[in-house]
Amino acid sequence: MLRSGGSAVDAAIATNAVLGVVMPAGCGLGGDAFWLIWDAASGRQSALNGSGRAPAAASAAVLRASGLTVLPKSGPLSITVPGAVGSWTDAHARHGRLSRAAILAPAIELAEAGFPAWDGFIEAVEGTAPRVRGALGPDAGFFAVYRPHGRPWRPGERVRLPALAATLRTLADDGFEAFYTGDLGERQARGLAAAGSAISAADLAGHTSTWTEPISTDYRGVRVTTHPPNSSGLVALESLAILAQFEPPAAPGGFGAEGVTDPAWVHLGIEAAKLAMADRDAFLTDPAFRDVPVDGLLAPDRIARLAAGIDRRRASSPPRATNPPGGGTVYLATVDADGNAVSLIESNYLGFGSGVVDPDTGIHYQNRGSYFSLDPAHPNVLEPGKRTLHTLLPGMLFRDGVVGPWIVVGAMGGDAQPQIHAQFVSAVVDGGVDIRTAVAAPRWFVEPADHFQPPVDVSLEPRHAPGVAEALESMGHRLVPTQEFDSGLGHEHAVELVDGGPSASGGSIAATTDPRSAGLPAVW
Repeated sequence: MLRSGGSAVDAAIATNAVLGVVMPAGCGLGGDAFWLIWDAASGRQSALNGSGRAPAAASAAVLRASGLTVLPKSGPLSITVPGAVGSWTDAHARHGRLSRAAILAPAIELAEAGFPAWDGFIEAVEGTAPRVRGALGPDAGFFAVYRPHGRPWRPGERVRLPALAATLRTLADDGFEAFYTGDLGERQARGLAAAGSAISAADLAGHTSTWTEPISTDYRGVRVTTHPPNSSGLVALESLAILAQFEPPAAPGGFGAEGVTDPAWVHLGIEAAKLAMADRDAFLTDPAFRDVPVDGLLAPDRIARLAAGIDRRRASSPPRATNPPGGGTVYLATVDADGNAVSLIESNYLGFGSGVVDPDTGIHYQNRGSYFSLDPAHPNVLEPGKRTLHTLLPGMLFRDGVVGPWIVVGAMGGDAQPQIHAQFVSAVVDGGVDIRTAVAAPRWFVEPADHFQPPVDVSLEPRHAPGVAEALESMGHRLVPTQEFDSGLGHEHAVELVDGGPSASGGSIAATTDPRSAGLPAVW
C-alpha cells in the first residue's frame, strides 16, 4: 500500500483486513478497533473509537431474571455490534488516498484463492472448536467455515473463505459503510437472529464511530498518549504515573536483554498494575453513560497517595476483580513517507470471539459483550446502546520539543496490555534501550487465576536475570511458570521515527515486531 502511494491509514486498513482473513482468531470484520492517528500536515493527533454497542433490546434485568449472574463468554449473548469496519469508513474518509478496491485487494485474494494453513491458525481452530461445540452445538457455522473437512487442517493445506471474499468485495464495490446497511446489513441481521442474538438491522444501521481526543501522561519528559475510555489506555497511564513517583534502576545496567534486572522495580510495576486494575474495575465504562473521571484518577496528589501506599518489600492483597480476564487481539503500526502514523488495535476478545460464524457472509463475531456486568451497581452494567469497557489500547510516545511522534507502539494480550505498555515505556525511557530490546526483553504480568478472583498470579518469563524470580517470591508474589518467549505474555510491536522520521531531512524509520508472535516488520 505504501509503495502504491497509499497513506498510513490505507496501509493500516489493508493490513487489518488481511489479518482478519489469515488470523481470524485475533480479529476480523466482526470485531472492534481503536485508533490513534497522527496527521503530519496539521500537526494533530486524533483518536478514533471503533468499538460497537449493545443492542437496543439488551436488558441486564431480563438476563438476571432468566437465572444468569454473568454474561456467557461464548454464544449470541456475548456479541455487540461490530465496530471495526465502521472505523475503516471514518479513517479512510478523512485520511485515505487509495481506492477501497486497492486497499482490500490483498484480503480478497487471500480469502478467495486461499492461504496456507499455518501453525497458529490450526492451533486456534482446534483450541476453539470444543468451546464452540459446547456453547453452540456441533452444527454451528464455525465448523462449516473453519473446520469444513471435519478434521484438523494439515500444515500448508489451502484455506479458502469464499463467503468472506464476497463480503469483502461488497465493501470494495459499495463502500465500507455497506457493512451496516442494505443487503449485507439485512443478511447479517438474519444470521445473527438465527444464532440467537438480539442485534437487529436497526442496531447495525445505527452504528457510528467516534472521533475524540487522546489522553496522555508525562513520563519523565515523554508524553505517553493513548485512547480515552472505554479503552483501557487509562490503566496504562495510571500505572506509569505511579511508577514515575519512584526512582528507576540506574541505566544502562538496570535494563537490557534480560529485562529489568532489579526485582524491586518489577515489584513496583506489579503493585502499580494492581492499583490501576482496581480503578479500572471501579470506574471504566462507556463515558456516554457514566462519568469516567480521567483527570481525577490521574491527579498528581491522588497518584502520590497511591504510590505512598505501596509496600516496597511486600506484595499486596488486592480486591477481587469485577471484570473477566482474557483476550484475542492484533496490533499494528504504520508510518508513511509524509510522517503520518497509525497505531491500531483490533480484536475479537477471546479467540474467534463469540464462536458465532455466519456461513452466508463469512463474518465471525466478537464476544466483547461478555465484558458487561449484570450487576446493576457496576459501572459497566449492560445497558441498551452502551459500549463495554475494552482491554484494548493503542499508544504513541512524544518527546519534549518534537512535534511529531517518537514511537508508535501497542500490544495484544488482554489484561496484560497496559502492563506490557508500561514496561515498554519504562524500558525505552528509564533504560534508554532500543525498541527491539524493549519489545524482546522478558516481561511479566499480573492477573486473576480465574474470573472475578484477585489479581495475584504473576506470569514471569524465565529469561529474567538470575535472582529476580527468587526475590519476587520472597516478597510474597505468586509466580506462574511460563515458557521463554511465551505467547501468553502478549505480542507487542513498535515503529520508531528516528530523527524526525521519513519526512524529516536525515530522518529514518526503525521497526520491530515481537518474537513471541508471527509478526514481521516491513520497511519500504
